[in-house]
Amino acid sequence: MSKLLEPWTLLVVHSLLGLFMCGLIWFVQIVHYPLFEAVGREHFSRYEQLHVQRVGWIVGPAMLAEAVSAVALLLAWPPSPVRTLLWVNLVLLALIWISTAVWQVPQHETLRSGYQTEAARFLVASNWVRTVCWTLRAVILAGLLTVRPPAQ
Repeated sequence: MSKLLEPWTLLVVHSLLGLFMCGLIWFVQIVHYPLFEAVGREHFSRYEQLHVQRVGWIVGPAMLAEAVSAVALLLAWPPSPVRTLLWVNLVLLALIWISTAVWQVPQHETLRSGYQTEAARFLVASNWVRTVCWTLRAVILAGLLTVRPPAQ
């Protein structure tokens, strides 16, 4: 088996991705999204367009790699109690993707036409779903990093 596909290596890679995304979502939740209000209505549409474009270059590949590595990790990990936590991790990741598709993306689409207070507030409020899910995943993944790796 390739070293990259070994369960422990997959766990480390997946954990790094999850911890990165947890830190990023907290920054977005506490700093970035609330500052939308301060951009000013005159330039907000262009700002939102650039926000979506630039953030997409970071978040898109990271979320995709996170999803692929979560599934690969679950498939590679031998039967053990750890697999239950890997399933919980995958369910939380699915909730993040669903929240992104159902709530965050539509709000960003609405905001592309200009700042709208209600859409911005809903974006911040609904983003707590992703923030909580990524935080729970970070706790799970950090805990799993303390588990003895499976025998190869």
